[in-house]
Amino acid sequence: MRGDVLTAKLLARLDNFTLDVSLQAPVGVTTLFGPSGSGKTSTLRAISGLVKLDSGFVKLNDTAWTTLPPERRELGYVFQSSALFPHLTVEQNVEFGARTPEEVARWMKRLRLESARERKPSTLSGGEAQRVALARALARRPRVLLLDEPFSSLDAGLREELVGEIKELVEAEQLVTLLVTHSREEAERLGGRFLHLVGGKIP
Repeated sequence: MRGDVLTAKLLARLDNFTLDVSLQAPVGVTTLFGPSGSGKTSTLRAISGLVKLDSGFVKLNDTAWTTLPPERRELGYVFQSSALFPHLTVEQNVEFGARTPEEVARWMKRLRLESARERKPSTLSGGEAQRVALARALARRPRVLLLDEPFSSLDAGLREELVGEIKELVEAEQLVTLLVTHSREEAERLGGRFLHLVGGKIP
C-alpha cells in the first residue's frame, strides 16, 4: 500500500486577494470547503503549477514539485466544466497525456466508455463528459488527483453515481485526492479530511 503525502505551502498574490495556504494531504480525500472566492480553485491551480507562487513549495513525499511544469507533476486534474477537447473523440480525449495505450484501454473500460469511443464531447451527457474527464486524468497514472467541483453540473442521480465511483477509485488506486465541493453531503460520502478556506487562508 502506497503512503504518499502531498505537502504544500502556497503564497501567491492574485488579482483580487492573496492565497496563503499551508496543507498536508495523505492518501484519501481531502475536501476544501469555503464560500465562492475563498481560494479553493486557486489552491488546486497552485498545486498543479497553473498558478505561479510568489513563495512557498509543493512536494510529494520528498520530491519537490515547485519548479516542475504541470505536465511533469504526477497528478490528474478534473475541472468543473470537464474541459474536454471538442474536436477530439472520447477515446482521443482519454489518450491525451496518457502514459500508455494500456492505460487508455483500462480506464475506458473501467468507466464504461467503450461504446462512446468515437463520439465527440458535444454529443455527451454531463455525466458522460465528467467520466471522460476522469478517465483522461487517471490514464496519466497520477499519484495526486485534483477534483474541482466535478459534480456541480450533474443531476442528483448522476452525482450520487459518480461520487460512488470516485470513492472506489481513490481507495483502489491509493490516490492523494483534493476535492473542491459546496456539498457537505458529497464530501462526507467520500470520507477523509476537511479544510475550510476563508479569504485565501485556512483559519
